Amino acid sequence: MKTACSGNVWGPYQKRERPASKPSPVRQSKSGYGPSRSRVTTRSRPGTSLCTGAVGLTSNGVTNSPTQNGAAPAASQSVDPQLVSLLQKVASGGLQPETAARHLRELGAGYQQVMDFAQVDTWRAARTGFPEVIWGPGKTPEQIAAIMSRLAETEAVVVATRITPEVYHVVHALLPDVHYSALARVLSLKTPGKRKQERLPGTVAVLSAGTADESVAEECRVIADCMGCYTFKLPDVSVDGLHRVLHNLPAVRAADVIVVVSGTDGALPSVVAGLVETPVVAVPTSVGYGAALQGITPLLSALVSSSPGVSVVNIDNGFGAAMVAARILKTASKLRRIALAAQK
Repeated sequence: MKTACSGNVWGPYQKRERPASKPSPVRQSKSGYGPSRSRVTTRSRPGTSLCTGAVGLTSNGVTNSPTQNGAAPAASQSVDPQLVSLLQKVASGGLQPETAARHLRELGAGYQQVMDFAQVDTWRAARTGFPEVIWGPGKTPEQIAAIMSRLAETEAVVVATRITPEVYHVVHALLPDVHYSALARVLSLKTPGKRKQERLPGTVAVLSAGTADESVAEECRVIADCMGCYTFKLPDVSVDGLHRVLHNLPAVRAADVIVVVSGTDGALPSVVAGLVETPVVAVPTSVGYGAALQGITPLLSALVSSSPGVSVVNIDNGFGAAMVAARILKTASKLRRIALAAQK
């Protein structure tokens, strides 16, 4: 009877084959890197399968995931805080069962409906480490406020980008707790009582070639800060005054990720990457005279950089650069934890 790879398992009334008198041991291959191709036939116990991670149906109809040595899987100790909060509201009478049922359906689906114009991704933070970020242009202030309010129900921090001052004033009237950075054009809403965003070890340096690039540089800094990064800025250090970079080179080299924001010729990312061993993220901007082609020239300059270790995001995309920097720091932190655990 097949058990391992077809998904079939021993049932309570199935005829069981006689076990082999003495199973042959697994033979090591000549290369020494694992077992040879010779197969070993063993019997499967009721409710288990030979395939790793296969799900078996026990005699009482309960589905179990078998673990090593056939032991029953341990009960999960983690509880979804959203589910607990939902049940508490129903128990206290603050939420109708019908409404709670709709929320449960949305929690299981991984998104929540916001009126008739949006479906917010409630699993984004679990997948990528940071909640869904709202793109401001093309949305009304009322829509932005509604989406931020819905995301704030489950997230510790909610961010919206490219928000004009006029839109901010309307959103602030609806959500008084929002914080606005006019230079970065970023709205943020931090929810008290929710688990705070993890502060990441390491530092992000944000360099900008000119004062006209400051809006994009500040967007990068604000988003990186919301994602848990420690940041510092070094403005107005274009290559036509290279001594400004060299004078601050020790601080730049001390950073763990360097974001370089530059328009016009886009030369600064290549110059910085040639002076440091740190990963460099180039952000081309739409600053510059006609031949800069609204950011195309610095974009191509960064893409063809002769300095190794330069990654490139889209034109004026300070948000994207912050995401890259945060993910680098997060991955480095995870590797450090793994290394420390291996030393114990």
